[in-house]
This record gives sequence, C-alpha cells and structure tokens, in this order.
Amino acid sequence: MPGKVFSAVAQDLRYGIRILAKAPVFSLIAIATLALGIGANTAISSVVNGVLLKPLPFHDQNQLVSLFEEIPNFKNGSISYPNFKDWRQMNRTFVDMAVYRSVGFNLSGNGEPERLHGEMISASFFPILGVNPILGRNFSADEDRLGANPTVMITEGLCKSKFGSRKDIIGQRMILDDVGRTIVGVMPSSFHLRMQNFQRGEELINVYVPVGEFNEPKFYNERGAGWGLDGIGRLRPGVTLQQAREDMARVSHELAIAYPDIDTARKAYVLSLKDEMVGDMRPILIVLLVAVAFVLLISCGNVANLLLARSNSRQQEFAIRIALGAEHGRVVRQLLTESILLSLIGGALGLFLAKIGTGAALATIPEGMPRTNDIGLDMPVLLFSFFISILAGTVFGLAPAWKATRSSTGKTLTETGRGLAGKRGGAQALFVMGEMAMALVLLIGAGLMIRTLFQLWGVDTGFNPQRVMTFELSGPDSFTKQPGPTIRAAYRQVHDKLAGTPGVEAVSVNWGAQPMGSDDEEEFWIIGRPKPAHQADLPMAIEYVVEPDYLRVMQIPLKRGRFFTSADNEHSAGVAVIDETFAAKYFPDSDPLGQYLDLNNNPNDPDKAPNPQIIGVVGHVNQWGLDSDDASPLHSQMYFPMAQIPDKDLKMRGLGGTVFIREKTPGAASLAVMRSRIHEFNSELVSHNAENMTKTVADSIASKRFTMMLLGVFALLALLLASIGIYGVLSYMVGQRTREIGVRMALGAQRVDVLRMVLQDGARMTVIGIGIGIAAAIALTRLMAGMLFGVKPFDPATFVSVSLLLSLVALFACYVPARKAMKVDPMEALRQQ
Repeated sequence: MPGKVFSAVAQDLRYGIRILAKAPVFSLIAIATLALGIGANTAISSVVNGVLLKPLPFHDQNQLVSLFEEIPNFKNGSISYPNFKDWRQMNRTFVDMAVYRSVGFNLSGNGEPERLHGEMISASFFPILGVNPILGRNFSADEDRLGANPTVMITEGLCKSKFGSRKDIIGQRMILDDVGRTIVGVMPSSFHLRMQNFQRGEELINVYVPVGEFNEPKFYNERGAGWGLDGIGRLRPGVTLQQAREDMARVSHELAIAYPDIDTARKAYVLSLKDEMVGDMRPILIVLLVAVAFVLLISCGNVANLLLARSNSRQQEFAIRIALGAEHGRVVRQLLTESILLSLIGGALGLFLAKIGTGAALATIPEGMPRTNDIGLDMPVLLFSFFISILAGTVFGLAPAWKATRSSTGKTLTETGRGLAGKRGGAQALFVMGEMAMALVLLIGAGLMIRTLFQLWGVDTGFNPQRVMTFELSGPDSFTKQPGPTIRAAYRQVHDKLAGTPGVEAVSVNWGAQPMGSDDEEEFWIIGRPKPAHQADLPMAIEYVVEPDYLRVMQIPLKRGRFFTSADNEHSAGVAVIDETFAAKYFPDSDPLGQYLDLNNNPNDPDKAPNPQIIGVVGHVNQWGLDSDDASPLHSQMYFPMAQIPDKDLKMRGLGGTVFIREKTPGAASLAVMRSRIHEFNSELVSHNAENMTKTVADSIASKRFTMMLLGVFALLALLLASIGIYGVLSYMVGQRTREIGVRMALGAQRVDVLRMVLQDGARMTVIGIGIGIAAAIALTRLMAGMLFGVKPFDPATFVSVSLLLSLVALFACYVPARKAMKVDPMEALRQQ
C-alpha cells in the first residue's frame, strides 16, 4: 500500500514537472511572484525571530529582570548605590542583584595611549546571567569593594588584539587610567547584551572592573546621586514578575520612610530583561511583520489567479481524464501537486532572496538595535519558510482544484456576458479586490511614515548641526592629582590649540549634557522662594557646562542678557544662563535676569560653589531627539561656565570632556588633525568617538527611517503585484469574452463602448478593493500610532492621496487589456467560436 501511494505521488510529480515545463512563461512568472513574497516574508521573519522570539542566550531567561529607579521625570532613572545595597538586603524575591555603569579607560604602558570602552559591574553580574569566562574567573565579592586590589576582566577580542590570545594572560597586569590592574578573567566574544548604559553605542566593550571599588565618596554616601547606575536581577524560582514588583514596592516604601528627604520620590522599577532589551522595537517589528504578510498574501492571490486562468484553459483536459475513468480526487491531487511544486521552487528561490534581504535589513537597522547578533536564517526561520511555502501552495491551489471537480459546460453568450463579477470571473475578481485592499493598507502605512519624517525634519532643533563636529577627550589620571589652577590652565591650552587650528571657526569643551546625546540633570531652587521640605521635591533642569564660545559653535540664539565671556572665571562671581523654557516655567510674570539659583550642593561642603546669578536667556535646545523632546517631562535647561567649576570637581574629573567644534568648511577639522594639535600640548591625551552633529540628529529618528524604508519597499512591491493582478485578470477575461465583444461590435457597439465596458469592470474591482482597504487601514494603522509624529493614524490627506495613486496605477493596468479588447475583429471573433 505505501508503495502504491509513493508511486502515485511520484507519477503526479513527473506529470506536474512536464506540465510546468510546457508553460515556461507561466511557471517563471508564478515562481518569481512567490519568490518575492516568500523571500520578503522570510527576511523579516528572521529579524522578528532574532529580536522578539528567540530566547535570550542565558540560563532561565524568564527569571532575569532589569532594575531601574523611578524618579521625577524619568521612569528608568539611575539607581543610587546606597539604595541598591539596601534593595539587595531587603528584598525577598531575588536570588541576587547586580548593578553596572558605562565608563571609559585610557590604556597606557604600551605605545600611544588608547581609549577603551568598559563597564563597572558588581561581582554578581556575570553569575546572575550564567556567563562564565573562557579563561580565569569572575570577580570575587572581596574584589568588589572600596580599597580592594585593582582587578580587571577583558574581552576575548581585546585579548586577541592586544595580547595575541595568550593563554597565560591571567595574572598579567594592564594599566588603565594610570592604575595597574591584575587580569583575572577573559570573557567570551559570544557574550552579547545590549541594554540601557550597557553596549548601547557602536563601541564594543573591552574591559570590566568591579563597581564597588569606585573611589568617589558621593557614590557611596549620597542617595540622590545615580551616577548612571542600572541593574539586573535574577528572581527566585517560581517568583513572577508581578510578585517581584510588589516586593520592590514594599522595599521602596520602607526606604522612603527611613530616608524621607531623598527616597520619598524614588522607587524601584522592575521589568523583564528581554522587554528592556527589545524596547521600542517590538511595535515596529510587529507592523513590519503584518506588512510583509500582506505582500505574501498578494503574491499568493496573483498565483491563484494564474492557476485559475490555466484551469479554465485545461477544462477539456480535465473532462477527458474524468471521462476516461480518472476520479475527481485524482484530478484535485494533481492540481495541488503542481501548485505545491511551484511554491517549493518559489520558496527555494525566496530563501536566496531572503539571504540578500536579511543582509540589507541588517545594513539599514538603526544603531543600538538589540540582538542583531541573533538575526539570521537559522533552522526555525528555514522551517517557517518551508511551512509557508507548503501552506501557500495548498491554499492557492485549492481554488482551481475545486473548480476542476465541477462539471464543464459549454460557453454561451449568456454566461460570458456576465462580466467580471459573474460566474466566470467571480473568484478571480475577489482575489484582485483583496490584493488592492492590502496594497492600499501598505501604501497608507508607508505614506504615514513619509509624512512623519517630513514633520520631523521640520522640527526646530534649537541649534545648527551643520559643520559641527564632536569628539571625546580623555586625559591621563595624573591630572586628577594636580591642583585646580593647573587643570584650568591645561583646559585653556587645549582650547587655544584647537581654536588656532586652520579651518576651525569656534571651539567649546563641554561637560554635562549634550544635545541628542547624553544627559545630565541638576536639582535647584530659586533664591528668595520657599525651599521644598524635602530634597526629593526640588525641581530639576538639564545642565550644560560649557565654554564661552558654545553659542557660536552651536549657533544657539541669545534671547536676553548676555552669555559667558572669558571674564567669567574662577575669580569672578558665579553666573548662569537659562533657556527660554526655564524662564517661561519659573519666571512667567517676572524678570529672571539678576535672580540667583542654588544648586543644592551640600550646604556644609566647604567647596560648595557660590550661588550663581542668572545673566542671560538663550533659545531652547532639542535635547531628547526630534521625535522625543516634546514628549519628555523635563525641558528646562541651564548653562554654567566651565571656568567656574569648583576645584574639587575638577580634581575628580581631571582633564577630559566633549569637544564641540564648528568648522569653516565641511571636513576642515578631522579627528586626526585635532589629535595632532592636542598632542602638541600633551601626548598622553586621547581623542576618540568623533561624530558629526548632523549624524547625531539623523540618528535620533533612525528607527522611524528604518520603518519607512521597509514599509516603502513592501508598499511598492504590493502595488506592483496588485497591478499585475488586475492586469492579468482583465487580460484573461478579455480573452474569454472575445465572442461577446465581437457580437456587440457586430450589432453596432463602438470601440469606445468596449473600452468603457472593460474599464468599468476594472474600476469596479478597484473601487471595492479601495473601500475594503480604507476600512482595514483605519483599523490597522492604529498599531502605528506610537511611531507617528505630527500625523494622526487616520490622516485624510494620506488616505485620499494614496487612494488616488492606487486608482491611477490600477487604471493604467486596466487600460492595456482594454486597448486589446478595442482591437477585436468582429468577424474573426465569430469564426473562432
């Protein structure tokens, strides 16, 4: 019995191959159509699988969570180290917790100093994740404390590039920021983790050091200082995320009672590690998956129409086979075999296209996209592609197979005169209307994203990013041991060296926040107004610490008063400048100029800076990104001169910061030129992370640009396929109605009447398809609400313009077969029948 089944299947396959080979044009069109649909679907599915579906490469991933401290203005704010230590002791639902913060180190002792990207981590960080070194060991608890012997773990990549992958590297010493550290472990290159403050940028992590040895008293003593700390934790077996949140809410409440001045407005924020890593990409990928599914359905609809057309031309063949004794089931099986064979060949070609498409998607994926290392055509994706191919072949083969089981009758004038909506072309018309509807949804989605990008590029950044270059400057640790005046003099010399470089228009060395880059906040209150009872209730503003030329570099407008000058130095009275948002919020009915701010430094600190006086108001700068600034609860901004930084803070930081340079002409000030100028002053200074501000602005909307590009590609592909579909159906129906058209023309119908008849049939399908598409788009574009900016999901202008575009393209697709119908010779048509 199995042998007979196998023989019958083999016979069907051989016959199917012969039938497809006899119609090469039909076969190639069907295969190419399917390949496009399956290839696009597989490529996006590989991205969705890698980012959303594939488990994290860590033991018991569902027990892993991310930890933040929710503070005013920030849901995922930094954790203060004292609070973290209390969390660790007071919780009842965690196996363990760890914190981490992003840092940089100057590697010296072997040629020119080099900047390394690193992370400070708790000793429990890697054990929580279940990640072990390939050489050596993790940090011990004794090494994760102040005063411990300095240790370091390095990555496999650094071990290979700097130490030639030596096996005896454990126990060796390396000098980071002038501190000799003992190498205790080498982490595998297979370890990939992207989350807030951990491997977010393009720089790869090179080194890890214990966070507990950070030598800064405020880090251990001030509960209001976050220092960029974020955390991870592993839940106890059986503990749910909700139970952990309730437990940490209890801990936060107890800390608020114990430390009301600081912790009243601070509480733990817990979410799954995977959700934190995926972030805002989940809705984007879901929208793209729906879009590419539409493309696949349109492809299947086109192939189903092709097979229906072929089944009509093969009715005589089916009738003869049934008359000779073939069962209806055998005919159905043969047709399904042919359709599945087509889909498998199309699927195989689609995998090739998917490989190309996946590579293209990875090349356009925005910087910081999580889990890019997990994206690829792995076994689950290949099995999915195979399943889709079989399913597509079965589905689009059912319609012609079902039709083949029906009795074949002669063609009559009555039947052929029913038009496309009649018995003869009803199924094909339904397929085309469905294709038109899905194409319209995709076009509307792409149109909404295009309008969003146009809206975003019209947003006022508050500064001019053109010809502005930034880079990081890091000095040797020896500067932290110098007196304040020496460090200040060094900053002035660096500024003068850079400002005197040919091609440089203006220079400012900055601390604090950077527009659309990093942020830094400072609590304050206004002198003369009632001070809040608790520090937690103090207002907060974004803090920029800059040099006098900063406004020239960024071309930020001065609204009132003045900006800093070289006279605003360590010997003069403290000054500050605020932005217009700050002025409007805190001085709505009074003049801010001449008012004093208190930055809420410890009043008992002998190095506390004098309260600065507001001397100017500048324009507001877009800090959080083109699409995020308006949504952020924190807008107020204040500026302070670098020359007035207290000596204590200078000695802690040493010589370093972010350099902003305005070039006279694009490319006039390269990093190599800047590095050469800086080395004229001190060869131990390291310059790194050069970037153009225009790129920084563009990167702030990278995810929206990525979505628009892919939706646009899918929409154009859907438009092409839908147009081919309506063209194919009309061409087929014109051929089927040749006798009817001949009779009409013989009875006096004009060619324009024939043209109108065919166009009416096409227009009917188009209008119905557009109507269905508009209804579907109203429902589905709500998924995109969070991706849009300045545009509503139901945007009349987009809906109308896209509908008109689809109508025009469909009309053109209808016109070609309509022209063919106009050229029918009445006598020839009647003779052929």
